[in-house]
Amino acid sequence: MTAEHVTPSPTALRALSHPLRLRLLGLLRVDGPATATDLAVRTGTSSGATSYHLRQLAVHGFVADAGDDTDARTRRWRAVHRSTSTGSPDDMEGRAAVDAFAQAVAVVHAEGMQRAVEEHPLLPEAWRAASTLSDYVRRLRPETLQRLVERLEAELEDVDDEDHPDARPVVVRLHAHPWPGSVTDA
Repeated sequence: MTAEHVTPSPTALRALSHPLRLRLLGLLRVDGPATATDLAVRTGTSSGATSYHLRQLAVHGFVADAGDDTDARTRRWRAVHRSTSTGSPDDMEGRAAVDAFAQAVAVVHAEGMQRAVEEHPLLPEAWRAASTLSDYVRRLRPETLQRLVERLEAELEDVDDEDHPDARPVVVRLHAHPWPGSVTDA
């Protein structure tokens, strides 16, 4: 059984802060259990590297044996949680772990968005019309942004998976942050 959410410790979050580990976990969450070999093909990496990173994810509780192996060579892995949250740590170790995780997430999200843009011309018209790459820039205070993010997250959590032949995995990425340089002048 897969739990809904996990908020990992700073140590576990640092272990997840690797783009390949995030990709592997994402594939297991979306496509279900798979072997290291299957995931290596999907990610363009060696099965040895994939196996190593899966074991690291397992050590920190993100993945587990799917329990349907016929032998050790065909071990299938499954995601243990549907999503990962970072929380809002107030100590330096926790903040550093969140920052490292955010860097890895940015890499994986950028790659995913690039793939979506490349695939867009191949989509049937209904999927083309339903898809968007939009941004909305508003002038807000931190507390207003926090309320907005909470409302959007609640709305997304209310949407259930559809059991329909036309249903496909859909990714909704929510990036909400001050316009770069507007707060820090960096």
